[in-house]
Amino acid sequence: MNDDAPLLTVTQAARLAGMHPQTLRQYDRLGLVVPRRTLGRGRRYSHRDVARLLEVQQLAQVEGVNLAGIKRILDLQRQVSVLEDKLGALLAFQAQQYQAERRVFAAGAQGDVVVVERGRRAHREHLHIESAVQRAGALVLWRPSPSRED
Repeated sequence: MNDDAPLLTVTQAARLAGMHPQTLRQYDRLGLVVPRRTLGRGRRYSHRDVARLLEVQQLAQVEGVNLAGIKRILDLQRQVSVLEDKLGALLAFQAQQYQAERRVFAAGAQGDVVVVERGRRAHREHLHIESAVQRAGALVLWRPSPSRED
């Protein structure tokens, strides 16, 4: 089941969170927990919204944080979540770029380019090696050097 699906009415969400429905409406007006709206402007809460309501209740009643402080905490948590997603995407991109830069290429038997796993030897049947190079046992690899701007 999707935790973000707006299925619950104000009364249902209030019952699940152990709160009065008017409290949920107040939290909506303050921007603490903002539910989705139906076409008729009715509030619909998701299970994730109910979890957020329980978190607000915990911060207010147990931790003694006022509503302005709770709003700030929730806003910062959202910002951290967005930044974590961006960081994950950047790290994945960096790993992809790193792997692309570490690839080893060789000439295939038909003159095509063959990608060889790093740390593995290219099989002779995949390579096109001239007889002079074959006698010397050399394989030339090209690596681009970092460009230098002088």
